[in-house]
Amino acid sequence: MTTAPAVPWGDALGQEAAVEVLREAAADPSKLAHGWLLTGPPGSGRSTLARAFAAALIADGEHDEATMKQVLAGTHPDLTLLKTEGVIIRIDDAREVVERSYYAPSAGRYRVVIIEDADRMVERTSNVLLKALEEPPEQTIWVLCAPSDADLLPTIRSRVRMLRLRELETSDVASLLMARTGADPVLAEQSARHAQRHIGMAQRLVTDEASRIRRDETMRDVLALKGVGGVVDVAARIVTAANDDAKALTIERDEAEKAAFLRTVGVAEGARIPPPVRSQLRALTDEQDKRSKRSVRDGLDRVLTDLQSLFRDIVLVQLGRENALINLEYLDEMRVKAEKWTPERTLTILDHLAETRVALERNVQPALAFESLLLTVVTGRKP
Repeated sequence: MTTAPAVPWGDALGQEAAVEVLREAAADPSKLAHGWLLTGPPGSGRSTLARAFAAALIADGEHDEATMKQVLAGTHPDLTLLKTEGVIIRIDDAREVVERSYYAPSAGRYRVVIIEDADRMVERTSNVLLKALEEPPEQTIWVLCAPSDADLLPTIRSRVRMLRLRELETSDVASLLMARTGADPVLAEQSARHAQRHIGMAQRLVTDEASRIRRDETMRDVLALKGVGGVVDVAARIVTAANDDAKALTIERDEAEKAAFLRTVGVAEGARIPPPVRSQLRALTDEQDKRSKRSVRDGLDRVLTDLQSLFRDIVLVQLGRENALINLEYLDEMRVKAEKWTPERTLTILDHLAETRVALERNVQPALAFESLLLTVVTGRKP
């Protein structure tokens, strides 16, 4: 096995086996399938690896770094990328990428279509892809990304070659954070550990002090909760923190998108917006609003993930296994809970955490969902 070059494979951290498979496929048509499914847990680098594969496929060999960098930047004409900030991938968007998949490559060796979060396609949307995957043009390659092959229809799975990525170690992610951001080793390790090796979330924590503070305040609020009287206030603070986190993620990006759009249509900064442009700007704003709602849901889900890690740690302390904890910073407080509670009580809380995630997916009011969860934390019984 030869060492993969930094361009395009350098950011595919810890996925040497998968890189070798994809690198060989890009170089040898006899090993190249027309459809691929990359699976792995969130933060494992599925999208990063998909883009690297696309770069290797489109470029004219590993010496063609200029083309590969263009693909990695998402600006090459032979790359079609479908991702969503919404809850699901829209069927109209799927139809559009299917139509584009039938175009011949304009500059590279192949046309590559990447669908990130392919698990967000409902059955009707998935069916749009079936014919394109079954009878793709000779020079079109599909790359789907999802947490698990079970997240896709069997009819989709039967038409692609599946490649599962390995789960990264905390030290792998910490090393990447130090290389990318120059972060202090202690902060990089803590961020990687708190993010549970999710690369994107770890990078957010290591570079954004406000995110670290919000996480710490939530964990300490829940650990300090002693009676039902504090449940409503703590639940409200959790939901507010998730909303603040979502706003911090989206506001800067939304303003940049709006400014870029106005420049594209020739409207100077501060100038009056012509009536024909207003409808397009409203459409952009509507899309940003949908993305903002999705960001809030993602923020609430991250809170649940953090709390799940906290109560998992308490179970491990109760079992005498303190060498595999995620939240070492709260060890003293967790030991107090571990001594006071039975393992059965902690497991009841973990069960309710899973139920809270389902409730939020069903659009239960977040404040009510977290109040119910925190009542279980305080009493040890589901309300």
